[in-house]
Amino acid sequence: MSADDLILYTNPMSRGRIARWMLEEVGQPYRVEIVDFEGGTEAPAFRAINPMGKVPTLVHGGVVVTEAAAICAYLAETFPQAGLLPAPTPAARAAYYRWMFFAAGPLEAAVTAKSLGLLAPPERARMAGYGSFERTVDTLEQAAAAASPWLTGDRFTAADVYAGSQIAWGQMFKSLPPRPAFAAYVERLQARPAWQRASALDDAGMPPSG
Repeated sequence: MSADDLILYTNPMSRGRIARWMLEEVGQPYRVEIVDFEGGTEAPAFRAINPMGKVPTLVHGGVVVTEAAAICAYLAETFPQAGLLPAPTPAARAAYYRWMFFAAGPLEAAVTAKSLGLLAPPERARMAGYGSFERTVDTLEQAAAAASPWLTGDRFTAADVYAGSQIAWGQMFKSLPPRPAFAAYVERLQARPAWQRASALDDAGMPPSG
């Protein structure tokens, strides 16, 4: 397999960091195409790959995968030798799917709504998939506190890459309240060599400040 068989369209100032970390965990050769937010996402060539004009977008042998959670799940299943799938037990699989989809659904929606000042009022909370921001955060905190050391138990999985990225960003940008369980979980994540490699690569691609 060559790097041209696995292409990541990304920007270091985006959720593409999640996909980069996942690729580093997978350990297969890949190529990165940086998509500039100033026109690059609207370029016809990129829109032909992803009509949403969003990053990250993964192309594997001509097959397109979008959405960061889907990219993580796809890579875990496509390259099982990386060991990023849960143990083959009902409890481990349940935790894997639960927290992967929780992070992609209620958590993402709640954090975005709060950042935009668009949280559902209490009397209409049932209409929102996340219910309330406070309950979403408390549920996430319980998951992080129970991680031993990972969301499915002893085995680090793609769910830790995706949900862990959301928690790490939430702590960095203060979109999630600081909680000891979050800090301890993020510390374990950031000790992983693949996280460190991916972060260094993305940091190196950041535009100069000032």
